[in-house]
Amino acid sequence: MKYIQICCTCNTKDRDTVCAIMSVIDPQLMIEDFSDIEEIDTCYGELIDEELLRADREHCRVSLFITEDKNPAEYTGFLSERFASQGIECDMKVEGIDEKDWENEWKKYYFPVHIGNKLVIVPAWQEYEPSEGEVTVLMDPGLAFGTGTHETTRLCAKSLEKYLVCNSSVLDVGCGSGILSIAAKKLGAGYVFGCDIDPVAVRVAKENADANGVECEYGVSDLLKGVKGKYDIMCANIVADILIRMAPDAAGCLNDGGIVIASGIIASRCDEVIKAMSENGLELIETDSENDWRALILKKK
Repeated sequence: MKYIQICCTCNTKDRDTVCAIMSVIDPQLMIEDFSDIEEIDTCYGELIDEELLRADREHCRVSLFITEDKNPAEYTGFLSERFASQGIECDMKVEGIDEKDWENEWKKYYFPVHIGNKLVIVPAWQEYEPSEGEVTVLMDPGLAFGTGTHETTRLCAKSLEKYLVCNSSVLDVGCGSGILSIAAKKLGAGYVFGCDIDPVAVRVAKENADANGVECEYGVSDLLKGVKGKYDIMCANIVADILIRMAPDAAGCLNDGGIVIASGIIASRCDEVIKAMSENGLELIETDSENDWRALILKKK
């Protein structure tokens, strides 16, 4: 089986955070860090290669590997969004695909995805004839995260289909490609607002909403800072650390009885997120899972 390497070069001081974010995708990482090379105990007379001594000490490289049948754009988009939310500068490279073909090569791994009972996420460049009752969402993620193939996105979309009632107002935090906000609108939502810290994601989301013929508003925002008004449903497909940071502000953006659909949570971090949300006025009413990922449905107390 062949693999694709996603290699992220970052400042050594950011190594642990970069590793934590990348381990959400795969905990088996390859780390190349020479910052402490001279601290190695050589009491037995080991020789250190001169090339290692000349290596860059201020930067390190962290790599993960995915099988070639996976969609690399899904993972690089996810990582770019999470690094940006933490203010981390990271140079990302993908090995295994010719660089000149990168922009379009990943598209061959992207097919219509059925979610829940109604939703079908369809690549914008493919033709798809929906069956009776199906709701299609056209997606061209570009450089933004969110094609519907990742477990966290599917969990959020399933919950939206289940809990959204006609004319509900919806807030999509960390909107990425706009997949959840557009899905909400097509499922019957009223006012929909999506925000993301990445201006590229906001632009892509707007383009995707226009392509789907739906009216959603989008803006650049660091989580809930600057978000105005209150909503019936809040979607947040973000990693556990960011959900915990967002927890103190979440209830204030909800109407009475409003719910939060929180995803992007690896199973081992689930209890931490529940605790943070509970301490800030949000009560757990349901947990959904797919593989090692969890989605939480929480209601404003």
